[in-house]
Formats: sequence, C-alpha cells, structure tokens
Amino acid sequence: MRWYGRLVLFVVGAWVLISALGGFDGDSDPDGFSRAYGPGAAGSDSFSDALPDASDLGLALITGGYSEGPGTGVAWSALFFLGVIAGLVGLQRGQFARVMTQELSRKNFPDLAADQAEHAAGDRFRRLQQRIRLEQHAPVILYDEQNPFCGMGTPYGTWNLAVELRPSEEGPTEPLDNARILRRIVPLLEALRVPSPHGSPEGAAAVRDRLREMVIDECVFLPAAGLPRRESAPYGPGGFEEHRGRAVEEGGEGRRHFLRIRVGGWGEEVVVTVFVRVHTQGGMLMLEVAPHALMPVHPLFRDADRAAHRHRNNNWFGKAVWALTRTPASLARSIVTLGRGVASGWKLLTAGNSGALAEGPAFSVRELGADEEASLFQDMDINRYVKSIEDRVTGGVRLALREAGWETDEFEQKIINIGAGGVFIGSAKDSAIGIGDHNDIRRTASSAPSGPGAKKAPGGGKPPGSGASKASGTGKSPGVGKGPAAPPGPQRKAGEK
Repeated sequence: MRWYGRLVLFVVGAWVLISALGGFDGDSDPDGFSRAYGPGAAGSDSFSDALPDASDLGLALITGGYSEGPGTGVAWSALFFLGVIAGLVGLQRGQFARVMTQELSRKNFPDLAADQAEHAAGDRFRRLQQRIRLEQHAPVILYDEQNPFCGMGTPYGTWNLAVELRPSEEGPTEPLDNARILRRIVPLLEALRVPSPHGSPEGAAAVRDRLREMVIDECVFLPAAGLPRRESAPYGPGGFEEHRGRAVEEGGEGRRHFLRIRVGGWGEEVVVTVFVRVHTQGGMLMLEVAPHALMPVHPLFRDADRAAHRHRNNNWFGKAVWALTRTPASLARSIVTLGRGVASGWKLLTAGNSGALAEGPAFSVRELGADEEASLFQDMDINRYVKSIEDRVTGGVRLALREAGWETDEFEQKIINIGAGGVFIGSAKDSAIGIGDHNDIRRTASSAPSGPGAKKAPGGGKPPGSGASKASGTGKSPGVGKGPAAPPGPQRKAGEK
C-alpha cells in the first residue's frame, strides 16, 4: 500500500507537470485524449462541462483570469501551491534546527536566566510555573490512588516480606521502632558514595561511579482526595516534619512514609529510585521495597540535536528534496495539530477545572517521552544500582535486629529466597522436586515410607538420592528480561501443597 501510494503520487505529479507544460492541450493531440474525453465525447457532457466551471472559478479567485487554457492554469496553480507548502515545511524544519542549536542547546538550556520561556508574561503562566516548581522538589507528594508512583518510571521488581520478631539467645531485647531501623539503614547507604580503596587518593578521586552522586532523603505520600485545592497541601518544612513524625510509625494506608534513594545515570537519562518502608506491628517486622526505573528518553528526542545539526549542514538540494518528500503528509499533520489545539482549548473552556477539587497527577511528561527499553549497558547499570541499594537496605535491617537483641535467621533466609528468585527448601529428604513447567512427579521407592510395616512401591525402586523427577519443560531463569523476576510467594516447606 505504501508503494501504491507513492506510485499514484508520482503519476499525479507527472500529470500536473505535463499539463502545466501544455502536453495535454487539445491542439497537440486532436485525435487522442481530447477526442475521447473532450466535450464532444459521448456520455461525458456533464463531467466535462462541470470541470472547467470549477477550475475557472478557483483560478479566477486566485489570479483574476487566464491567459491560457483552464487545464494549464490549474496545473500551474497546483505547482505554485506545492512549492509554497514545501517552502513552509522547509522553514519549519529550519526553525526547529535553530531552536535546538540556540535556545535548547546543551550550553544554553541549563541557564534559566537566559531562557526566554522563563520570562513569559501572564498571571496563569506564573502561577503554574510556581506550582510545578514547588511540587517537583517538595518532600510531600500528592498522589492519585490509581498511580501513586507517577513520574518515577517503571516498577522494577517490587517486593516485601514479613518476619516474626523472636528474642535472641545472646542477650536481652530492646524496643525496636521504625525510625531506629531507618537510622541504621542510612549510614550503610551513604557508604556507597565512598570509593573502595585504590592505593592512592588520586585513584579514588578518579572513580566516576554514579553511586557517588546518590541522593537519600525521606518523603511522605498524601492522597489528593479530600483537599479543596492543590495549594492546600502542606508543602512547607513545618508541614512535612509534622506529617513525617506521624507517618513514620503509624503505618497508615493513605499517608505513607518512605525512605527514598535516587541514582541518576547516563546524564539523567536513566534514573533509579528505590522506596523503602519499614513497619513493625504485632510482633512482626514488615519490609517493603519498591524500586522504579525511569527509562531513557525516546530516540526521537535523544537524536534531536543530531537531526538539527544534519539539517543546518546540508546543501540546498538536500533541503529541497527533504521538504518535497514531507509535503504530502504535512497536511495531515497540520490538521491533527490544529485538532488537538482546538480540543485542548475547548476542554479548558468547558471542563470547569478552575473550581474542581484537587486531584493527584495523572501523567508525567518525562514518562510520556521515555523509551520502552534501555540499552544493554543501561540495563546492567540499573541492575547494579538496584541490587547494591537492596543489599545495603537488608543489611541495615539485619544489623538493627541484631543490635536490639532479636533473631535474624528467618530474615536472612527470606532475603536469600527473594534474591535467588525461587523458593527455599530446607530439606529434600523423602521428597520429590520438580523444576520447570508442566512437571509430572511420581512416587518412587526412595521416597516411599520405610520401616517394618512399610509397603514397597510397585515396579521396583530407584537408587537412593534419585527422587528428583525431570521436568518435561525447560525451566526459565529468573530475572531475564526487563528487570528482575517478581518475588516468590509465601515460603513453602517440602511436601506442602
């Protein structure tokens, strides 16, 4: 279909060009095209009579008259407007290249004082600018229940666990609250910023690992439902401290306190954010870890500088060909752009947003412009950041439990299970184990009951230790693909269903 469209476009263009040069004039071919399709042709009076009238009217509105036949005038008018549209398409591309190399260049973009958009007039613009800047960096986060982590990227193996708090045999126990556990985690995370010993200060200073720029802070998620306006949220330092002091120990559903760890790599193209929440209730310790990865921007945005540079350094013939090849689709793109603008303006006038109740964010501009996947190197860095942070978080919880006099065996065992992506089995004695999908496990003599009154399984038995059946399907390795595999369910002992 694409080549069919190109062929039709070529034929129409050739027909218009030949018509403009007088190739289809009635005098040049008296016995051919004009005799077959002219005014005297049978059955074509209505069509031939209507076409010149419409052409005459259109051309008269533009030029005011003709010096040649109507077909030649229409063809020259079509070529004229084709050239005008192609010129506009080329000018638009030139404006894009100019903006990318000047206003949005890597040198000028970070300078807010020189940014023309920062000096735009209008009370509404100023109000929105201040609101966005306030909410972008505030530790209090208003959220929508459908998408609480809006703007943080894609969930990257969110997991949680719960362990029983049992006193250790080594000494007396101490009260263990959530704030104490978090205070033990933070120093271990901060140690990730320090390079390992390299033998010399120069070697350590040369390390450029992005973990050195890791940001650690605390945030409180508040539901937007119930607030009259977004400005009513407690964004000030006093309001945050008040909510933080209450939320860190309450373990509420709507208001949630998180320890937030952020690592930005590849020039902020890849951003890893790990949210950690600890809660103790009823002699149980609950640990929630929610890693999120913000993928790189779409290749169209990433290659914008390259496209602008290519256009500005191209010759005039290449620019003309580029504009001509994009001219046929420019009409559809223009109509779509105008339609979106009209729809946005209509919604702004009729939706009544000025008096609406506060809502959480529904979209993130950065997420809308993100690519679906990361490169292999970027994916390796994401895994490294997430695993390093998770290891220090679990290490801090383990140290807090040990220092307060609580056992850590069950916690360590469950952490190993989650890290391996599988189910831990303490003992496989007298059990059958299946690996992979669609397993068929049968009882063998080695797994049959033993003793004086035990009955032998029919068909003989296998040697001891061969009670593991072969999987008919191939087992899939956890963690292959986009992010680590989902954590397993509750721990299962051997023999349980």
